[in-house]
Amino acid sequence: MIQKILFIAALFSATKGHAQGCIPVRNIAGFGQYNVTSNTFANTGWQLDINNRYFKSFRDFKEKTDLKTPEQNQSVNKVYTFDMLLTHFFTGGWSVALDVPITDNSRTSSVEHGGFNTQRHTTRSFGLGDIRFTVYKWLLTPTAGQKGNIQVGLGLKFATGDYNVKDYFYRNDSTKVLAAVNPSIQLGDGGTGIITALLGFYHINKTITLYGDFYYLVSPRNENGALYDMGKTATATQVKADAINTSVPDVFSLHAGAFLNIRKFSFSAAVRCEGSPVYDLTGGSDGTRRAGYYLSAEPGLLYTMKKITLFAYTPVVIDRKIAQNVPDKNTTAITGIYTVGPGGSANVAFYAGISCRF
Repeated sequence: MIQKILFIAALFSATKGHAQGCIPVRNIAGFGQYNVTSNTFANTGWQLDINNRYFKSFRDFKEKTDLKTPEQNQSVNKVYTFDMLLTHFFTGGWSVALDVPITDNSRTSSVEHGGFNTQRHTTRSFGLGDIRFTVYKWLLTPTAGQKGNIQVGLGLKFATGDYNVKDYFYRNDSTKVLAAVNPSIQLGDGGTGIITALLGFYHINKTITLYGDFYYLVSPRNENGALYDMGKTATATQVKADAINTSVPDVFSLHAGAFLNIRKFSFSAAVRCEGSPVYDLTGGSDGTRRAGYYLSAEPGLLYTMKKITLFAYTPVVIDRKIAQNVPDKNTTAITGIYTVGPGGSANVAFYAGISCRF
C-alpha cells in the first residue's frame, strides 16, 4: 500500500542577481494502487497520504562550477511543505488523486537587500500551493501476483498558490521596500499546467522490485506578471533582456530504482534527475527561470502495516548543471559577454510521511 510521493524536490534555489530560484517538482502520485511488499492491487477504496518535505540550500553554481560563495553573501533557502494527497481507486486499474500542499518558506540574504557584505535579512511566504488533480490508469488489467505493469497519468495543476507574495527588502537600517519575494520561495508559479506521468514496475521475485517514474508538467503560460526586481530599479540591459519578468516553466522528473522487501520493511535505492528545460514544449519561454537539472542518489525506507505505510527518503545530489535561460541568452547577445545566472539545489533535503488506506 505504498503511495510514493517521491518526487517532491527542491530545484535550483536562486542565489543572487536575476536567477530564478527553486522549481519544485511536487506531489506526484506513484504506485498507490500497488502494494510492493505483497505484489497485490487495490480494486476499490480510498487512500490518504500526508507527506512532509524539508530542504535547505545555500551553495551557488554557474553551469557545473561551484562558486564557493562566502557565508556572508550566501542566499539561504529553507522550505517546508506539508502535503495532503487523497486518492480514490476504482475497478479496472483506474484511480483519481487530489493533491493539496501547504508551504512555509524563507530566504535569508544580504545580496537581495543592501548588497554584498551588508547585513542579512529574511523574506518569507506561507500558504496554499498549487493544487493538482490527476487521473491514473494501469495499462494491463491489475491481477494479484502480476510480474509487471505500466501506469499512465494525466491531469491539471491549478494556479491556486500565490505567485506574487511580497515582503520587505532592506536597503539599509532605516529604508525598506515592499516587493515580490524570490521565485524560489513563491507559493505557486501562476500558470495552469498539464500533468503527464508514466510509471512502471517489474517484480523480479518476492524480495526485489524494479520501478521507474517519469513526470512532465506542461506550462503553456509564458510569464506570470510578477516582477523579480527586489524593489530595485532595473538596468537598461535587464529590461531589454526581459530579465525582471518571471517565467512559468515546464518541469520534469525522471526517477528509477529498486525495492528490497524484507517482511514489513522495504529498502529503496534510486536515482533521480529533475529540472526545468530552457524552452517549454508549448507557449513562450521568456522571463527569468532557473533552467537546468540536478541528479541525485536517493536511499529510502518504508515500513508497511496492515493499512498504513510509513516512509522516509533522503536524496543526495551527485551532479547538477545550471543552464542559460532566455534572459541569459539575450544578455549574452546584447553585451557580447557569455552570461549564466547563478543557481543551486538543495544541500539538505528530507522527505517523510504516512500513507493510510481506508
